[in-house]
Amino acid sequence: MSKQQVVTKYQERVYTALQQIPKGRITSYAAMAKALQSSPRAVGGALRVNPFAPEIPCHRCIANTGFVGGYMGDWENAPSGQNQTSKLKLLEEEGVTFDANGYLVDKSLWWDEFNTEKLK
Repeated sequence: MSKQQVVTKYQERVYTALQQIPKGRITSYAAMAKALQSSPRAVGGALRVNPFAPEIPCHRCIANTGFVGGYMGDWENAPSGQNQTSKLKLLEEEGVTFDANGYLVDKSLWWDEFNTEKLK
């Protein structure tokens, strides 16, 4: 970590789950929450402060509607839009594309096969 930041036990579990998502696949906040027996908002809170991004791939988590969602705390209409642009670029480099409105093009890329034993 470049910053001195304390990572909570819950955040560790979330980041462990993120590491299970294969490159070129995406999951949703809801799917992660189900695997963690948590809530989508709590997952989003942990992703928002991920100090290991993009190595711990929080960019692979999108809204369950297929919308790209936010990245590093910025949602769709953040003043700069930079973080969402960065998320789209990272995903595009992995072969995951979105339409002009920010929705996932290939629904077969959804992934939710978390090994929950590793998340305890």
